[in-house]
Amino acid sequence: MTSGAYPQLLDLACGVLLLCAVVVLWQRELAVLVRVLAVQGAALAAIAAVLGAHERRWGLLVVAAGVGVLRAGVLPYLLRRALDAHTGGAADPPPTAAYRSPYREDVSEARETRPVVNVAASLVTAALLTLLAYAAARPLVALHPTPATRALPVGLAVVLVGFFVLVARRRALAQVVGFLTLDNGITATAFLAASGVPPIVELGVSFDVLLAVLVLHVLTTRMRAAFGGTDLDDLRELSDR
Repeated sequence: MTSGAYPQLLDLACGVLLLCAVVVLWQRELAVLVRVLAVQGAALAAIAAVLGAHERRWGLLVVAAGVGVLRAGVLPYLLRRALDAHTGGAADPPPTAAYRSPYREDVSEARETRPVVNVAASLVTAALLTLLAYAAARPLVALHPTPATRALPVGLAVVLVGFFVLVARRRALAQVVGFLTLDNGITATAFLAASGVPPIVELGVSFDVLLAVLVLHVLTTRMRAAFGGTDLDDLRELSDR
């Protein structure tokens, strides 16, 4: 890879990564969020691939392939199946009389209709968090200014935006997307700050993330069967009673 193409490709992949995090805040359709998460996973894999090709590290290219398969393929597929089950697909059995609950949904399960923070305020917050990430990362970039370290604030911004999604969304599946966005930001920060991680470390972290998504899938399915929806406010109302 030529020295001129390397920073351009790296900046492009980092830009797509951050743009996907902002789109997660903008969009309310859960199906769109799953597709955006797949694109973000591909951008994360591209960051690792560009770094590996530039530094001629074949282990990092293997990590990039694994990240692409898991985060752009497997995890979005699992979320899509969970969404289909929650919106009346074949995997969504009607609740029996024993599991009927007074907590019935009056809105579609396919949309985040009642976020804690509205879209306009969320986008303004994302801009402020991005500025905060650039300000916080400035001393780190100054220590060793390279194309990778100059892109480090993008990873930190994705971490902050992903955490904000966890706080600002009510639907369980939307919060899973926020959790995965947060994890993608952490992984991107590790790639950019340390030029990648050993394959065994990334493999262990990826399996932990996969296990967490599977557990959350089971929990959201049980919530749907017991309460008729995946709005976490139902659980708060239940605890109040």
